Amino acid sequence: MLQGIRIIEIEGLGPGPFAAMHLADLGADVITIHRKGGAAITADRSVLDRGKRSIALDLKDPDDLATAKKLIATADGLIEGFRPGVMERLGLGPEDLRSDNPHLVYGRMTGWGQTGPRAQTAGHDLNYIAQSGALHYASEPGSPPITPATLVGDIGGGALYLVIGILSGILNAQRTGQGTVVDAAIVDGSAHMMTLLMALKQAGGLATERGASLLDGPHWSRSYACADGGYLSVQCLEPQFYAAFLAKLDLTDDPEFTRQHDKALWPKLTTRLTDLFLSQPRSHWEALFDGSDACVATVLSPKEAAEAPHTAARNIWQTPNGHLQAAPAPRFDGQTAAIPPAPERGEHTDEILRDLNAI
Repeated sequence: MLQGIRIIEIEGLGPGPFAAMHLADLGADVITIHRKGGAAITADRSVLDRGKRSIALDLKDPDDLATAKKLIATADGLIEGFRPGVMERLGLGPEDLRSDNPHLVYGRMTGWGQTGPRAQTAGHDLNYIAQSGALHYASEPGSPPITPATLVGDIGGGALYLVIGILSGILNAQRTGQGTVVDAAIVDGSAHMMTLLMALKQAGGLATERGASLLDGPHWSRSYACADGGYLSVQCLEPQFYAAFLAKLDLTDDPEFTRQHDKALWPKLTTRLTDLFLSQPRSHWEALFDGSDACVATVLSPKEAAEAPHTAARNIWQTPNGHLQAAPAPRFDGQTAAIPPAPERGEHTDEILRDLNAI
């Protein structure tokens, strides 16, 4: 889908490389400028580098800096993930590059954004979503919020918003001939994702306190432990799905369970289901609910997910070169979800330099 689009990625951590990988998955020519000679900040042939080309440069070396500028002049977009001002000090800020490439979409990936009181301070995924409000509901009542393993912040609020921003900027540049700077801040994106919950709040389905809302309080919207240490997810919100859930558990005529939205009963019914699901192993519940509309699914590790019937049928999890990773998404008609190889650091340096010298 993005054939003919070139993205230059300045080597970084986390959301920046993921965003660049995602663009490469979609067919863009992504060239990563890896650090020359210094310690690698990711594994060699990192799965985040799949589908990319790699050139090794020292951006503090005048000749390598000139090469980087020449390379960026051929690009539609650039991705960098440093604190505000670092790229400017290297001579690679937006204004430094604009004259050579006025249509460049300059993607900046940070936690706090380019402006604001925290812009120059350190932070990580958990800190950004804590400040944006996105961490607030990530716990049971009375317990501290649980760290959601970078998915909400770095990937959801960061990398994917950067991808959206870059693609939007490229479309605009194709129309106007003018590039733009994309300020993709995790604190912004993760707050933006909360809009769905704000719509729920607007309709009276979201409380400020944890455990009292439509999606984080009921007995029918949580995970349960099984007898063998496995877990089961339950989220049968709509009445027809809740009815299917009760029918599978022979609870259709139970006078308490029939009162699905009685908040006063939620703690008691949660306890009853906790005891019930602890009475059998995960495989028992998986077989019981298989094929039903009860909205129940076992909680799988990535390795288990790779072997599960549905994900295996779609070939979602793959192991090229022995490294487990998910196939590109979304899918497009007539295309297969194949995972391209990842390069060694600097693998394409000579090839890229030859192409640049030919310009």
